[in-house]
Amino acid sequence: MPAGTLSRVQKVWPEVVGASIAAEARPTAERGGTLTVSCSSAVWAAELEMMGRQIVSALNGALGGEARIEALRCLTSGTGE
Repeated sequence: MPAGTLSRVQKVWPEVVGASIAAEARPTAERGGTLTVSCSSAVWAAELEMMGRQIVSALNGALGGEARIEALRCLTSGTGE
């Protein structure tokens, strides 16, 4: 993966997931094609896990081949980061 994959994802994230999700969840790490998303609550983490396939597909479309995401890993940040 290119070193800038996370920054590319963070740049397109609000457009891809929409403002309401972007306010509650943010990409915080990427490793080996797995994007870690920190969510404000367990409910948001579960919701994003269920939407994972659609989000991954939309992210890859928005990235336009610059990088590739294979999976989401959604965690509860617990700190409201």
